[in-house]
This record gives sequence, C-alpha cells and structure tokens, in this order.
Amino acid sequence: MTTPIDISEQAGVRYLHFGSSWVQGAMRIARPWNLELEYTREMMASLLLREETRWPRKILLIGLGAASLTKFLYRYRPDAHLTIVEIEPAVVAAARHFFKLPEDDKRIHLVIGCGADFILGTDKKFDLILVDGFNEHAHPGQLNSLPFYQACRSRLTEQGIMAVNMLGLSKGVLGGFTHILNAFEDRGLMFPSCESGNTIAFAAEGDQVSISLEDLKLNAEILKKETGLNLLPTMTRLAQAKICANNMLII
Repeated sequence: MTTPIDISEQAGVRYLHFGSSWVQGAMRIARPWNLELEYTREMMASLLLREETRWPRKILLIGLGAASLTKFLYRYRPDAHLTIVEIEPAVVAAARHFFKLPEDDKRIHLVIGCGADFILGTDKKFDLILVDGFNEHAHPGQLNSLPFYQACRSRLTEQGIMAVNMLGLSKGVLGGFTHILNAFEDRGLMFPSCESGNTIAFAAEGDQVSISLEDLKLNAEILKKETGLNLLPTMTRLAQAKICANNMLII
C-alpha cells in the first residue's frame, strides 16, 4: 500500500485513515475496549446467534483496522483464541501504537498477509470468521468473491458463523450478498443497513441457527449486561425490517 496511514482525533475519539478522510477505524480514548463505530457493534450480533456460553473459542478476523473487534473479543471472550490477518504492516504498527492492540502471543496470532490467500491456504477451523478488509478506496478486492466465501465456509466448524462488513462493494451490496448465498447454499441473512451505510451480512455452517426475535432480544439484553454493548436498537431495526419470516431468524 502506497497510501499513508493517518491518525486524527476529535472530541475524545481517535480515528484511523488511509490517506483520506474516510474512517477505517475508531477508538474512544477513555474507553478503548468499547466499539465506537456502529458497524463494528452490529458485527458482534454474531454473539447472539449461538446458545453455547463459551462460543466462540476460535476466531478469525480478516482486516485489523483500529483493532476494535480484536480488543472487544479479547476482553469479553477470555477463552477465545484470535487469529488476525492484516495485509498492511503499517496498520499493525498503528494499532499497536495508537489503538492499544493487546500484546499476547498466547491468545493472539497475527499474520501479515492477504486474507484471501490465508483462508485458501489454511487447514484450521474457526467458530467465527469476521471479514472487514478494505483498501484505501473502500474496496474489498478478492474478499468479495465466490471462491473466497466458499473457502470461508469450508473453514467453519459445525457451530460456525461468518459476519461480513459489506461497505464499498464494487457491484453493490446485493451483488456481494449473492456470492455469500451461493457459497453457503442460501444460509445467509443481511441486516438492515446502518446509518453509516455499512451493511452486515451473516452466514452459517453446520448446525442451523433458529432463534425467535424475542429470544434474540433477550440474548442482546444479556450481552449488554455482560459487556455494555447495546444491540437492542439493532434488534428493533431487524424486527421493523420484517426480513425474518414468522419473527424467526433462521440461517
């Protein structure tokens, strides 16, 4: 990447940029473990979809950014091992220097490289795969392709969930979601778009996700009590969108 990494601060929030005003990540300096950006909070709706209390144990994050998701999961899922794949070494340096990326080789395995190459080359399985990788033009490149999503599916456990930030797709969000549906044989769901324009898509492998919107709300209340993360507005938007037949979320 030839574009410089820039850091800015405003009203107590530190931002990561790739040589433009477009925000690649953010951290509220007084609360570095919190999820400042709405789309990162919505990606954590993954945690509402499986009933097992210690899930997920093995997590893959493609794209580090300001390490927001990494820090949240590191803190609130203490039994989990996190593998992070980031293509740009300068982003890793910025995450360590400016965004409090934890230094813990026992629980965090950091790989400098292409996320698509990693997923196509690894034989490891993961309970949760989070895809949030973009270049300076907000394009995901190979990370939005049928072969990539097929490879992600093959790397998920029987409890596996994938969550994808679909901002900036060159063929539009629906085109990217079609790749996901094809790769996962229609086992996908796209949440209503965030105010920021980000759209989060989820897909599942193995055991079916089948949960009522009422139980999903209860799970969100428990997560809020445990972590401070409030996903209740997201649950309200999901119910209002009427994309879950008979008020059941099934993936």
